[in-house]
Amino acid sequence: MSAAPVAAARPSRTAPAPVPRATGSPTATDPALVRRAVKAAALGNAMEWFDFGVYSYIAVTLGKVFFPSGNPTAQLLSTFGAFAAAFLVRPLGGMVFGPLGDRVGRQKVLAVTMIMMAAGTFAIGLIPSYATIGVWAPVLLLAARLVQGFSTGGEYAGASTLIAEYAPDKRRGFLGSWLEFGTLAGYIGGAGLVTLMTALLSDGDLMSWGWRIPFLIAGPMGIVGLYLRMRLEETPAFAAEVAKAETERPKVPLREMVTGQWRALLLCVGLVLVFNVTDYMLLSYMPSYLTSELEYDETHGLLVVLGVMALMMVVQPFAGALTDRVGRRPVIAAGCAGFLLLSVPALLLIREGSLLAVALGMGALGLLLVCFTASMPSALPALFPTRVRYGSLSIGFNVSVSLFGGTTPLVVTALIGATGDMMMPAYYMMAAAVVGGVAVWFMTESAGRPLPGSAPAVEGR
Repeated sequence: MSAAPVAAARPSRTAPAPVPRATGSPTATDPALVRRAVKAAALGNAMEWFDFGVYSYIAVTLGKVFFPSGNPTAQLLSTFGAFAAAFLVRPLGGMVFGPLGDRVGRQKVLAVTMIMMAAGTFAIGLIPSYATIGVWAPVLLLAARLVQGFSTGGEYAGASTLIAEYAPDKRRGFLGSWLEFGTLAGYIGGAGLVTLMTALLSDGDLMSWGWRIPFLIAGPMGIVGLYLRMRLEETPAFAAEVAKAETERPKVPLREMVTGQWRALLLCVGLVLVFNVTDYMLLSYMPSYLTSELEYDETHGLLVVLGVMALMMVVQPFAGALTDRVGRRPVIAAGCAGFLLLSVPALLLIREGSLLAVALGMGALGLLLVCFTASMPSALPALFPTRVRYGSLSIGFNVSVSLFGGTTPLVVTALIGATGDMMMPAYYMMAAAVVGGVAVWFMTESAGRPLPGSAPAVEGR
């Protein structure tokens, strides 16, 4: 499901540049190196979403710690506001790390983003409460979230680019799906830990020190991830670009990454919109929706979400392999159609309130979401040529996430508060599905084909 990519060299003012074709003899990939790259990329994604998952699942407690107020809705809005603030700086991080990754290499930049993500998450666990230092508590929380957001601006685009450029053409969907497997693993780790703490700790212990534990775990996780990434070599596609230049890689102007790729960027924004609105709605917002809006038992609600994510993890690699056989477009189109038709019935099931009904509604949304999590890591990098892949993908991905994905919990909470309509989550997902469907219509298939501008990649022995 990738758009016809547009070449980066000297774009016309009136029309997109021609599509770069695959050049050179086939490259045989090293299976051991490919596995190492997948592990390193997936672990970084797992650490990033471990933090985001914990932040979402423990949002009610964080609201009491950092934003004291007599109004629970105001506390939740303040907490999600800090959550959304990190997404405002993601495009800035993408504009810094993306072009840098196209100039100095994917591996080096991904090592830096790993250090910053771990440091920002670890710092949250050390911040004193509002009761201790007053207004400085939310200020420091916001600062740590901004560090996380800035580093994350270069993380997903770099990790998906790394896997895509290492993978053989016929297995790019399967191998790319492990990146989102890492996302789900991070969410499950965060949700499982929060559920365990909620069950074992009293409210007082959770408020005073228990909430810090998940954030402090980021330190050791970051060290392991950094070690794995430092052991990687640069991707074959990037190495070939460096060899073409014969000298130090020239700096690619930011304007070239945008104006020279305008069609691919628009498709990227549309695909990322439906991917991230549905992702954040299900995995970040729904736990708080169950507890704060539907007054559902907190522990049971988290266990349902945990079960849905476990189901998604089981299906994820098989769905990724399916995209290699039938293509990215049909799988993503099925996800868009499913969210358009089933969002309202699924939310009505969830609102019914019984454990079985909630599990069925959440499970249906989770399986639809797999259509995106299994396809996007391989579809999105194929939108852009190697010369600008990291930079252009970082810009398109992070602009879309910042405007639509990360703001989903905040916007939907505000819409429910303003209208009193508890079906707003379903309507929001349906609107996103329409945008995603338009993007699918205009994209071209990339499954089984070389990345734009790169030589064919075959599986080595």
